[in-house]
Amino acid sequence: MKPTKRRYSLTWTDPDGVPQAAAGHYDKRAATKRRRALKSVGCTRVEVVVVEPGELPEPAL
Repeated sequence: MKPTKRRYSLTWTDPDGVPQAAAGHYDKRAATKRRRALKSVGCTRVEVVVVEPGELPEPAL
């Protein structure tokens, strides 16, 4: 059996208060880098979440 590669995505709230979710998938390092970038522009509730292939995360509420 082949090991499964984990996929990550992000959810966050824009500085304007609008909940968002990333449509793309990231590896762990890229997701962490993207999380830092979102926080640096004022986004809040930034979370890295594990997603299954073909799955999209729900926006943070």
